[in-house]
Amino acid sequence: MAMLNLKDREWGEFSLSSVFSIQSTSSSIDKINLVIGNGDYPYITRTDRNNGVDSLVCEQKAYITDAGNCLTIGLDTQTAFYQPAKFYTGQNIQILRNDKLNDINAKFVLPLLKNLLTIFNWGSSGATLTRLRRSKILLPIDCDNNPDWQFMEDYVCEREQIQLIEYFAHADRVLYEIGEIENVLPLKEKEWKPFVLSSVFTLETGKSKGLNHLTQTHNGVSYLGATNRNNGVICYVKPNDKLIQQGNGIAFIRNGEGSIGYSVYKAEPFIASSDLTIGYSNKLNRYTGLFITTIADTVRGKYSFNYKRSEKRLSKEFLQLPTDNDGEPDWEYMENYAKSIVKQQLEAYLSFKGKI
Repeated sequence: MAMLNLKDREWGEFSLSSVFSIQSTSSSIDKINLVIGNGDYPYITRTDRNNGVDSLVCEQKAYITDAGNCLTIGLDTQTAFYQPAKFYTGQNIQILRNDKLNDINAKFVLPLLKNLLTIFNWGSSGATLTRLRRSKILLPIDCDNNPDWQFMEDYVCEREQIQLIEYFAHADRVLYEIGEIENVLPLKEKEWKPFVLSSVFTLETGKSKGLNHLTQTHNGVSYLGATNRNNGVICYVKPNDKLIQQGNGIAFIRNGEGSIGYSVYKAEPFIASSDLTIGYSNKLNRYTGLFITTIADTVRGKYSFNYKRSEKRLSKEFLQLPTDNDGEPDWEYMENYAKSIVKQQLEAYLSFKGKI
């Protein structure tokens, strides 16, 4: 059966207000006025993380909830998310509704909406509700020249099915590579001791001074920066032989708001900013890297803008690691333990294979 193709469709340009009803939130609760307590109500803010959810709160009796099945927009932060259930919001959140919107076709609309929001800034094209209403969005159209919501839903379903097939094939390959694993001792039954970081790894500072001297592209090498999101990848850039660093290393983040103290494992070659230090060891692999980055991240609360993670301080950090009979880091145990966790998770995912 032929796959749905975006290029085969007719597209139309619509003002956003002709597609959605756009309104301000019903609650608009300043965070200082929240009644704190664990609950089932998402508190949506202008954050670009966690689907816009800042926290889950209890019922706020002084405020009205907004109904779900809508899109929320933070204009000044250019964020947009689909909200499936009723919620409370912070300030400056706009809500978009359409009777034909659902959790599936929303996945088609959101990338287009986020791209539209990039035109807003705090200058002459500042973010205002009026400009939002007048903004134009391109959508596939039906025979009556209306947005084709059914096509959008069918397209997303088809792509998700393809991704599932590819993921299940990937999971099968990884499980085959892992093979059988003997019973692995629980963490608490192993002997552990601290090791100075520089005694475990050869440390190398990132070579890039910034993106200004590099060309961004969709099909280049990973550029790692001071972020723990997307496994440290800021963007992709054209290769530069003088800056590329070999893969199979752990990048320790020494700077960056909210990211200092984190680490990421990178299997492939990459370019890294000088805010990172990369650790190499001939005992390192994908699984030991997964184990050690989890341990290394526990140090992140130690640092702040007033207490920098300098290269010198990083080299003297301690890693608490399981040991072998000689009192050295037990690389084999770390590898097998990580493999057992990965295997357990993949087998759990594959158990849904016949249910989809």
